[in-house]
Parts: sequence; structure tokens; C-alpha cells
Amino acid sequence: MGGSCSQAMHFAGEVIGRFRNNRRPYAAVALGTDTAASTCILNDFGPDAFFSRQVEGLGQPGDVFIGLTTSGTSPNVVAALKAARAKGLLTIGWLGRDGGTARDLCDYAIVVPGTDTGRIQEAHLLVLHYFAEVIEALD
Repeated sequence: MGGSCSQAMHFAGEVIGRFRNNRRPYAAVALGTDTAASTCILNDFGPDAFFSRQVEGLGQPGDVFIGLTTSGTSPNVVAALKAARAKGLLTIGWLGRDGGTARDLCDYAIVVPGTDTGRIQEAHLLVLHYFAEVIEALD
């Protein structure tokens, strides 16, 4: 949601497009960016199902789900992590504070301690660019 959604969109762009180098594209989608699907889910299933419904529909075994939450407790991200685990996806969390309830649902949790949302998001941006570098190095 909010700034974390913007970062998810940024990361999906780096993955399917490129970060620095031309390479083959990898499948990536930032959940919540399809207005029609998002408003349908919000209206028919409520905000807690906002991401999990999309994970249930789009996720395939072998996929990676990255959940971003600066609090570690966003109910919709927690629900999406649960859905991702149920579908056999690898779960990664870019989390803030102490990782909250999301931490235990992640195969890998990157936790930025602190309570300042802006500073947590800035650290998540560094992580985002690091992941993009690694993806390009593997290709």
C-alpha cells in the first residue's frame, strides 16, 4: 500500500525491464496495480484479501512472492504471505520495525529496524536495487 506499492512497481519494472544492463526479461507483477481487479477485490472481498486473492489467482509453485510492509503487520500483506505459502511460493519479506507477524511467514525476511516509515522505505529501496543487481548478475 502507499509507498511500498510504489516500490513494488519500481522493482517489477526493474525485473521485467532492466536495471542497468540489457538482458532477458523475467516475469514480474506488482499486485494492486490493476484498477479493475483491485476495485473488484476490495468491493467483493474486502481490504484484507486485496493481495491474497491475487496471489491465489496468479501464483504458481516455484514463483517468488515479495511482501513489503514497513510495519510488518499489514493485514493484507500478512494474508498474501499466507496465501503464497499455501501455494508453495518462496516468500521474502522486506519488512520494518521488528518484522511483525509477517516475519514468521517469510522464508527470508529482511527487517529494517526502527519506526520511521520514510527511513524504512529508503532502506527498502537499497534492498530493491541490490536484488536488481543480483538478478542481472545471474543472467
